[in-house]
Amino acid sequence: MSVDGLEARLCHPDGRVRAAALAAWRHPPAQLVLIRCADWVPQVRERARRVLGRVLARHPVRTRDRALRALNRPVADDPAHALTALTPLALRLGGREHGGWAVEQLEAALSGRYSVLAAWWRPGLPSTTWSRNSLTRRQRAGMLDRLAAGADLPTRRFAARVALAAGGYGVRDIARRAAAEPDPQAGGMWTDAALAALAADGPDAEAVDALLGSRFPAVRAAGVTALRRAGRAAEADRYLTDRAGSVRACARWLLRQAGGDPSAHYRALLADPVRVSRYAVTGYCEVAEPADRALLRGLLAHPAGPVRGAALAELRRAGVVLEDGVLLPLLEDASASVAREAALQLLPVAWRLDAAALAARTGPQWRPHTRRAAFRLLQGRGGSAELRASVALLDDPDAGTRRRARAAVADWNWLATLDEGEAAQAELGGLLARAAKLLGARELRLTHSPRRHSPP
Repeated sequence: MSVDGLEARLCHPDGRVRAAALAAWRHPPAQLVLIRCADWVPQVRERARRVLGRVLARHPVRTRDRALRALNRPVADDPAHALTALTPLALRLGGREHGGWAVEQLEAALSGRYSVLAAWWRPGLPSTTWSRNSLTRRQRAGMLDRLAAGADLPTRRFAARVALAAGGYGVRDIARRAAAEPDPQAGGMWTDAALAALAADGPDAEAVDALLGSRFPAVRAAGVTALRRAGRAAEADRYLTDRAGSVRACARWLLRQAGGDPSAHYRALLADPVRVSRYAVTGYCEVAEPADRALLRGLLAHPAGPVRGAALAELRRAGVVLEDGVLLPLLEDASASVAREAALQLLPVAWRLDAAALAARTGPQWRPHTRRAAFRLLQGRGGSAELRASVALLDDPDAGTRRRARAAVADWNWLATLDEGEAAQAELGGLLARAAKLLGARELRLTHSPRRHSPP
């Protein structure tokens, strides 16, 4: 029978046909056999599990292969490499009613206990027969490294859990793995293990530094908490301005434990134009009372754009209302974050702003973020001012502004604008001609029910 026919029989709804296919196929694909290991028919499951052990260790280990393994070199038909390829599928099958067997066997093989998947099954012998094909310590270590470096997230988490359960890692190695692990869940396992090892074995400066140097906030936060046990609580102020809020919170806790005052540290940072940063502003507002945030008004003139933007954002969140005369010039700020925050503060009162002055800021001579901020305010006003700006920005060099303008023009209710008399008929005709030229008449929905209406 052809291979395709055997594969079809292995997926047949009749369990007897599936069992016969397993018996007739000398070298079936390991993936299909693994799926049949979770079969709902007990006879098929048992046969598939015996066949899988034979597939993974297809030939007896020769002396040359044992020498290659001793040198940590890959061996043809090496069960460790085959198991590595099967692990993602086995983990997904683990959610089935009978799929936990393969996961249990993988854990046994990787932890050094007996596993039928790591044994070479011979016909006529029980499936629990141990053989020379069982995984060596070097093979297990290499397999765990390959699984931990894979792109499949469940596989990385499985490898981390098995590796930590097996033990054998020093606190520095655990800390380095925690700092480098990109998956948050697997990184959390390594981080918890590092903290437990530091608590059990005592402080280790290199391990703590590895945690603090991670680019992942949860790992850095763990490193900050480990500073107290390491006798380095004086370093807490260095992490008060971390980019992650969780790390800043841990640093404030550590500072309070050492008798310090986070608010005083933040106020000193804000008073120093050289040391202040956007995260110093954010951290200060996390501990300051709303009434104390007026101190941030002095930072609106700071030379660093991120500091100005952070101060403006925190003033908005605190409900501090700034005058239009203060906010309008900030639309022209060199920092995009400042212009964006100024527009957000002015948006609720966009109806009272000078439409002509805003439209002038959408010209090509202005920076892209200034054009975006002015256009956002004109859209907040609505009416013919929004329509004129939208049509003018249909060919804007900035892709985001152009896309937003095109969406506004495509959904515009031209007939309602004409009936309301907000724009002269000749002007409206010119805008419509330009829009039709740049977008096409089909995009203007002139004969369809519009999805939005211009405000009265």
